[in-house]
Amino acid sequence: MIAVIMAGGAGTRFWPLSREKYPKQYLSLFDNKTMLQETVERLYPVIGPESIYIVSTELQRPLIRENVPAIPEQNLIIEPFGRNTAPCIALSAFFLKQKYPLDETMLVLPSDHVIIEHNIFLKSLELAETAARDGYLVTFGIKPDYPATGYGYIELGENINSHINRISNFKEKPDYETAKLFLQAGSYYWNSGMFMWSIGTILESFNKYSPDIYKPFLSIEELWKEKGLDTDIGHLYKILPKKPVDVSIMEKAVEGVVIPVNYHWNDVGSWRAVSELSEKNEDNNTLPDNAICINSESNYIHSKKLVTLIDIDNLIVIETDDAILISRKESAEKVKDIVEKIQEKGWSQYL
Repeated sequence: MIAVIMAGGAGTRFWPLSREKYPKQYLSLFDNKTMLQETVERLYPVIGPESIYIVSTELQRPLIRENVPAIPEQNLIIEPFGRNTAPCIALSAFFLKQKYPLDETMLVLPSDHVIIEHNIFLKSLELAETAARDGYLVTFGIKPDYPATGYGYIELGENINSHINRISNFKEKPDYETAKLFLQAGSYYWNSGMFMWSIGTILESFNKYSPDIYKPFLSIEELWKEKGLDTDIGHLYKILPKKPVDVSIMEKAVEGVVIPVNYHWNDVGSWRAVSELSEKNEDNNTLPDNAICINSESNYIHSKKLVTLIDIDNLIVIETDDAILISRKESAEKVKDIVEKIQEKGWSQYL
């Protein structure tokens, strides 16, 4: 089993701490380890660093070397620029095809998820590897414990065995009432965005279900053979469509299956999620030592300056050297809109 960790995202929902040159996956949001470090080290009981590959951009190469120096330099797969998860995964599969037999299993993970019960996670990888060797495209469904509206869902289909189901449907992020129905039904699981398949199976699936992605990679592969894996492929990569792998492959594939798992998982998609996962005091506040709150509850503060709150609840306060974010917790998803406004104004120094 080899692992591919997708680590090229910009993390705009974590502005102002996350920036283009220092994205979310390199932040230490919960302890002294970054999210990328946690993701890599979570795999070590079953996958050594020599079999872990990281997909990212050239801009982030120094951050990867600093964060996970045990990962060999030749295990970095460089995207010329982001084109969503389908091209990213296709790039990884074609890259790995140059190094491994087609029946080698390939685990694909985002770099910024939180998983609490590592032993259950590792056990699910064993089940997924067996299914991948049988020719399935495997995803992992997280058993929901509340009616989340921030996640997509997977509806379980027929049982293949006691651990694996066919995929009946993918559902987009629902409204609250629909999410409650999903929770009550018991057959809907959160879409984790984690996958397992063999290199050969995913390449065949791109050829069958997304030829608009597969065919340009045949030209990229020829260029690699002629000039090496480090050659510039930007002129070919830019013609690829920006599509997620769920849409390009998983929603179409008859080979798609889901392993339902039950462990505490979070894709940490906003400052609100960070707040929910962080340690809190008796007033449900997460505060640095230099903060004072009076009659204030359920606030999250990240700042080196003295911050004081009076009669205020449910705030996110993030301070850096050049910017301050203040938001209601329920509006934390809109931080990406702030980043878009900054881009529109041409204030690149704040990005």
